[in-house]
Amino acid sequence: MENFYLFVIMCVLLIILPGPDTAIATKNTLTVGRAGGYKTVFGTCCALFIHTTAAVVGLSAIIVKSALLFSIFKYVGAVYLVYLGAKTLWALKNKEAAAAAEIPVESKFESKSCFKQGFLTNLLNPKVAVFFLTFLPQFVHSGTKTFIPFLIMGITYTVLTAIWFLFYIYLLNQISAFMKKPRTQRVFEGLTGTVLIGFGIKLALEKAHH
Repeated sequence: MENFYLFVIMCVLLIILPGPDTAIATKNTLTVGRAGGYKTVFGTCCALFIHTTAAVVGLSAIIVKSALLFSIFKYVGAVYLVYLGAKTLWALKNKEAAAAAEIPVESKFESKSCFKQGFLTNLLNPKVAVFFLTFLPQFVHSGTKTFIPFLIMGITYTVLTAIWFLFYIYLLNQISAFMKKPRTQRVFEGLTGTVLIGFGIKLALEKAHH
């Protein structure tokens, strides 16, 4: 394994770039609260551990090289993102209708699905598998065994992801007075719902890299 510090810097830059994981963490933090955000991040990190294990044992390579398997993962992931986006927009519409009729909206069950949403959003994204197999090998000496280096880098990436998102959720919570204004929440929920659908469509159009 070589250039570990460069690997860490590259990971940080890649992690802070907004993607489906950021969108779902933002949505759940705003709608459910900090606990919802934390559960989402935990789900994301569990999925990253599975991606790490898959890369270590070679399953990711099979998925990336198989057009059929890649397509299955891609379309299932795309449909799930579009579903989450549509569900967010539909919930927003119901909230607005309830607010207009002055009916309280129950949200106590929303937090239960936060872990699942974070987990499936990351797990069903084949681009994560592609990332692990194209990015990690660049930091391993040619001709050496990849098991330990891949494991270390996968765990490092997962830990850095957790640190960033915990910080991100903390920031969202710190400006909660602004974020919890009904109008602000409506704007952000509408935006994240649209973004999730956009990510789903983008993922569906993604081509496999061989």
